[in-house]
Amino acid sequence: MHVYILGICGTFMGGVALLAKQLGHQVSGSDRHVYPPMSTQLEEQGIALKNGYDPSNLEPRPDLVVIGNALSRGNPEIEAILNRRLPYISGPRWLSEHLLKDRWVLAVAGTHGKTTASSMTAWILEEAGLEPGFLIGGIPMNFGLSARLGKAPYFVVEADEYDTAFFDKRSKFVHYQPRTLVLNNLEFDHADIFPDLAAIQRQFHHLVRITPGNGLIIAPQADDNLAEVLAMGCWTSVVHTGIAPEQTDCEWLARLDSADGSRFDVLYQGRKQGTVLWPLTGQHNVSNALSALAAAHHAGIAAETGIDALSCFKSVKRRMEIYATVNGITLYDDSAHHPTAIASTLEGLRNRVGRERIIAIFEPRSNTMRLGVHADTLAHSLQAADAAIVYQADALDWDTNRLAEQAANVRIEHSLEAILTWLTAHAGEGDHLVLMSNGSFGGLHRRLEQALRDR
Repeated sequence: MHVYILGICGTFMGGVALLAKQLGHQVSGSDRHVYPPMSTQLEEQGIALKNGYDPSNLEPRPDLVVIGNALSRGNPEIEAILNRRLPYISGPRWLSEHLLKDRWVLAVAGTHGKTTASSMTAWILEEAGLEPGFLIGGIPMNFGLSARLGKAPYFVVEADEYDTAFFDKRSKFVHYQPRTLVLNNLEFDHADIFPDLAAIQRQFHHLVRITPGNGLIIAPQADDNLAEVLAMGCWTSVVHTGIAPEQTDCEWLARLDSADGSRFDVLYQGRKQGTVLWPLTGQHNVSNALSALAAAHHAGIAAETGIDALSCFKSVKRRMEIYATVNGITLYDDSAHHPTAIASTLEGLRNRVGRERIIAIFEPRSNTMRLGVHADTLAHSLQAADAAIVYQADALDWDTNRLAEQAANVRIEHSLEAILTWLTAHAGEGDHLVLMSNGSFGGLHRRLEQALRDR
């Protein structure tokens, strides 16, 4: 079967492409923005990519078209598919029908940390010898691929609350039928499709409603928004996670041995199970680790095995990934695009590097950021950095100059060239430059590395 995928370079749809290829199908697809790491991953797997949308891409006629949620009416390929009556399906429904219906699904949902916690869960199962399948919205460096079939029964999926497709406005995760469900956290996001937090909570409630009674839900004790979701109705056992000393009455508890979160003890039902020592930083990653340990434990993995696996966990590409080190200057690539994630990431780095200078370079690129929904909290989220550059792109619907008025460490630049000029002039040995964007940032990473080498 020839499976053709629209929006193939999206993190989810790219994973669908890999799974379809591994099932033995001929796979090709198109996207408007073809860039690494997803484009590289697909090309390495022999999947043909077409840059841009054109009806001619649908020739010869594919047997099935899988449509990503970024595509809508008016797109030339969508119109051609409808006019030619080509068979089509959404990515989440394809995944459900072709892979998940006979698997033990471990789904990780929440506003932040889905990719990392999913990767941790899959890695723990892998280290336990279970060879799980997975589809993750990023590339876990322990695996080098964002998706694989694996062996039955276990399949780990990053469960996104974004809508499914232009013809199915339910959240993606309602298709996944999880037996083990991780609810990492919940905040307002995706303002382009959700009017308020309550609308997102309703979708999470739908997810809880389809989790079976013999399954398990894992949630942080301290998240009031998730507590409200569970109070809407829950028919599944719930275990809670927390970090001492703020939380203590939890089945799974972390006790920090270092301020940056690089070393912590794990307690289950009040008993110490072991100590995680790893290269990751930030309490958000400690929380991700507890969720992954609890999910793996539900699948029968001993806590000690999970702790050993986490101690050799390599994180995910574009999650505080060291892109380059040039003359003592460290460049990081990170995809944080919500104020909470930005603050957690920078605070984790601050606890690790102490007084060494941190410069954050942020592109407000997500749909929610473009709408200015987080304009009042963004400046505060950058406070752990000594200096922060915010890129005022033409696509923004609001003026970022207000951020510079709110925080003395924030400066606004209107072009990538201006950002390069400032950083080349001011970055020095021992500095940490964190580039934060959920896109390619116009190739700024590569250009900055070269500019610093040429300086």
